[in-house]
Amino acid sequence: HDKADAFTVVNQAVHAVSQLKKPPVKTWAKGLVNAILRNFLRQKEELAAKLKNNEVASYSYPQWWISKLKTQYPNDWQGMLTVGNQHPPMSLRVNVQKISAVDYLQLLVRSEIDAVQVGAQAVVLTKPIAVEKTPGFTDGVVSVQDYGAQLAAHLIDAQAGMRVLDACCAPGGKTGHILELANVQMTALDSDGVRLQRVQGNLARLNLNANLLVGDASATDWYDGLPFDRILADVPCTASGIVRRHVDIKWLRREADVASFAAQQAKILPTLWQMLAKGGKLLYVTCSVFKEENQDQIDQFLMKHPDATQLSIDNVLDSTHQNITHMQGQLIPSNSHDGFFYALLQKN
Repeated sequence: HDKADAFTVVNQAVHAVSQLKKPPVKTWAKGLVNAILRNFLRQKEELAAKLKNNEVASYSYPQWWISKLKTQYPNDWQGMLTVGNQHPPMSLRVNVQKISAVDYLQLLVRSEIDAVQVGAQAVVLTKPIAVEKTPGFTDGVVSVQDYGAQLAAHLIDAQAGMRVLDACCAPGGKTGHILELANVQMTALDSDGVRLQRVQGNLARLNLNANLLVGDASATDWYDGLPFDRILADVPCTASGIVRRHVDIKWLRREADVASFAAQQAKILPTLWQMLAKGGKLLYVTCSVFKEENQDQIDQFLMKHPDATQLSIDNVLDSTHQNITHMQGQLIPSNSHDGFFYALLQKN
C-alpha cells in the first residue's frame, strides 16, 4: 500500500470487506471501513502532527523499549527502531566445503534469482523465496542464516581436532557453520530435546556429525569432565536484536524480562567457564541490543574471574566483514544483518 494512491487503498480495503462470507456483516462493515478511511484522509495532516509527538504510536514500540535505546544508543536509537519495523533480509550461508560464494552467485543467476554477496560466505537475496526453492538447499550447499549470526564461527576460530562445545545450540545454524569450517569434535548441547531433533535434521542435511546432548548449560550434570578448547555460549536473551523476524517480541516482552534474562546468563557463563581449557576461548553471544545482557554482563564476569581476558574482535570485523555495522562487539541492526552481540574471552 505504500506506493498506492489514497483512492486505491480505500477502494481495495472496501473490496476486501465485500469478500466476507457473512452477508449481514459485510453490509455494515463496508460502510464502516469506507467511513473510517475517508475520515482519516480528511484529518491526515492533523493526525500526522499528533503522531510525531507520540513515540509509541510513531515507532510502534513500547515506551520502556524506546527509552532504553535512547539512553544506551543516543546516536543510533531511531535507526534501530526503524530497521526493526522493516522486512528482514533473506540471508544465506554458502557451504564452502561444497562451493564458493562466487560460484553460488552464478548458480543463482542461472536460476534467475537476484542476490548480492555481503560476506565471505554470506549472500542476501533481493527478494525472499521459499526455502525449498533455494538452489542446493536440500543437498547442504547452502543454509538460511543471518549474516550477523555467521560471524560466530569465524570469531571462535576453531581448528581441526579441537574439542568444541556449542551450548544452547538449537536450531543448530552455528553448530553446522563451525563444522563446515573445521573438522572438530563437536558437542551440541540444548535443554530442549525437541529442538535438539531439529539440530540433528540440519546437520544431517549438511552431512555433518556432532555429539548431541540434552542438558542445562547452567548445570554440570551432563559434563564428562574433559575440558573444551572452544565454547560457544549462545545464551538465552530478550531477542531484542532480531525483533523484525519476530514482530510480537516487542509487545510480549516486559522491561523486567531484561533483568530476568541477565540473571540467567550470569549463571550460564561461569558454569561454562569451568569447562574451558587453559588458553581456550569462549565466545559469548546474544541476539540482543540491551547492554544489560551484553557488555554489562561481560564486565561483571571479568571482575569476578581474573583468569579471563576479553579479546578485541574489531580487527576481525573490520578486515574481513566490512559490511557489518558494529560498536565494541555490538552489531547495530542494519539492512544486511540483525543485532547480535559478541564477546570473545580467553582463559589465562
